[in-house]
Amino acid sequence: MKIAVFHGSPRKGNTYTATKIFLDESIKYENVKYSEFFLPTALPEFCTGCQLCLGNPRETCPHSQYVTPIYNAIIDADALIFTTPHYGACSMSGSMKNLLDHLDFFTLNVSPRKEIFSKKAFIITTAAGSTAAIKPIQKYLKNWGINRIYSLGFRMFTNKWGAMSESKQLKFEKRLKIAAYRFYKMPKKPPYLSTVFFYYISKFILKKYVGKGNYPYEYWEENGYFDKRPF
Repeated sequence: MKIAVFHGSPRKGNTYTATKIFLDESIKYENVKYSEFFLPTALPEFCTGCQLCLGNPRETCPHSQYVTPIYNAIIDADALIFTTPHYGACSMSGSMKNLLDHLDFFTLNVSPRKEIFSKKAFIITTAAGSTAAIKPIQKYLKNWGINRIYSLGFRMFTNKWGAMSESKQLKFEKRLKIAAYRFYKMPKKPPYLSTVFFYYISKFILKKYVGKGNYPYEYWEENGYFDKRPF
């Protein structure tokens, strides 16, 4: 299993420590390999909202030189891991939001890739408001059509993993190791009902309001998505 890991912060703090435990457990299983992208280093430019990737092939993105290696890693991977600390604005890090903004072309009503629909994803975050950081990432990934999305958030009230009691550290480590095993073993499942619904809505919108001669429509037609579901 190939895993592409996207770290929402360059700081190797609690979230990185939790992710490292998860990955160290994962590679104990047969043929598991992973590649890592640390944000914002891997994607130093902010999405400008130009929408070029929404009405044209993704290569028209002005930051294509950074997006392309990330795109290739996602397509090539069997599983994806997104990690982010929870920040004061009650959401993911700005770097993680920037990554997902750059990848908005994966959305079902634009130019989904059939490879996406067989992938599973895992979100890891730490901090008191971990749920608030996880939910928007889940929404993005569901809009891509990811087959299954799992998550684990830790309510932590310290910025240093080692400052926790040994019993608490062991408790978190156990949860992460169990989650890693289950994630590895989890087979592909039927698509979410929301994915099926979004597919048919997207198909209707593209046919009625976009039409032939326009990029999203032509992309769907070229890939046969109007005739057959990609999942």
